[in-house]
Amino acid sequence: MSKKSNIKITVLFVLSISLIVAAMTTYLLTLYYRHVCFHILGGFCDSMIENNPDSRQAVLELLKTQDFHMTGENILSNKFDNHVISNFGYYPANLGITGTTVLWIAVFGFLAGGILFLFSFWYWHRKSDARIQALTEYLEKINTGVQGLVFESSDDEFSKLQDEIYKTVTELYQTKEEALTARNNFAENLSNIAHQLKTPITSISLTVQMAKEHLGDIRTAETPQGHTSMACKMHANIKDIERQINRLMHLEEALLLLSRIDAGTLAFDRKPTDVFTILSLASDNLYELFMQKGVLIDIPEMDEMNINVDLNWTMEAVMNLMKNCMEATGTGTAVHCSYEKNPLYVQIRIWDEGEGFAREDLPHLFERFYRGENTKNTGIGIGLSLSKAIIEMQNGIIRAFNLPNGGACYEVRFYIS
Repeated sequence: MSKKSNIKITVLFVLSISLIVAAMTTYLLTLYYRHVCFHILGGFCDSMIENNPDSRQAVLELLKTQDFHMTGENILSNKFDNHVISNFGYYPANLGITGTTVLWIAVFGFLAGGILFLFSFWYWHRKSDARIQALTEYLEKINTGVQGLVFESSDDEFSKLQDEIYKTVTELYQTKEEALTARNNFAENLSNIAHQLKTPITSISLTVQMAKEHLGDIRTAETPQGHTSMACKMHANIKDIERQINRLMHLEEALLLLSRIDAGTLAFDRKPTDVFTILSLASDNLYELFMQKGVLIDIPEMDEMNINVDLNWTMEAVMNLMKNCMEATGTGTAVHCSYEKNPLYVQIRIWDEGEGFAREDLPHLFERFYRGENTKNTGIGIGLSLSKAIIEMQNGIIRAFNLPNGGACYEVRFYIS
């Protein structure tokens, strides 16, 4: 509200309060004058009876007549004109008695003041609502990414709040720009590191390939017994080197994927996809690993339940969750899946029959490169963070917790948009 509007509202409030006070004062004075009239009449009657005791009965009978009933109409009206006191020049106006008009003026003043007060309050409330609505719409536009919005200057009780909101929004914009710059720099550096890894990995892979070929030549040739033993050791060493190269290649791919996620360049082809299809394809890709570990996977087939996601990337996220459950449980157990739908989201749960998460690991499970102290796998700590990023970029959330009867559980929710 502007300063001019504040002055108008203040004047209306003062005027309404003044009318109400004036009306109440008039009404109270009217009651007071009635009381005075009652005492005057009582004193007159007392004097007559005191001076002439025989007139007591006559005075009582006179008071019982209509002319002397102690009502406002009788006391404050001009019916006194025919009484003896009028012969001496005394009338209600001389005695300060104004009649029923005073009551009507009091009532009118009270009603007018009340109506004016209610109008003033309504006007003030409407103006306040309009200012609050303007501030709310401003914040909503900021939250939707609209930039460059500036408030019109205004001098009212909301001015300080408006200034603080504008300052806060400006600081948040600056912080956001700095964070985006830092993230882009990090993504670029991450991508550079991943690309730099390619050269030594490729070189080592070629060297290992040449060593394997040379080792094959040694085995086919006729060599002493000692050379054969040395060839076996070299073969075992080459196998170890190949495993480490595979880990480096997996790390390189993960770093490149993380850099694309951080830079916001990871594209999703989101289409309605059945949950059972996602779970089945993910388990098929992990079939050999599950068979080697001796772990079963239980996926119930239910009615069609679609979510709007990218099939390949979502399957990648689910595979990481299944693989983590498989590695955390023992031989002869199973990894279980379930899914359900409500009006807000589709929920998927994947859990194992193992010991569950360590309490100290739970807050850090989805952090990049985090590996618990008691972890048994040889991963690099990126799988869960990738799954979280892929799910959240498709209007979903993920959390991890321990089941009451034991076992680690991952819960994913894709919200219906």
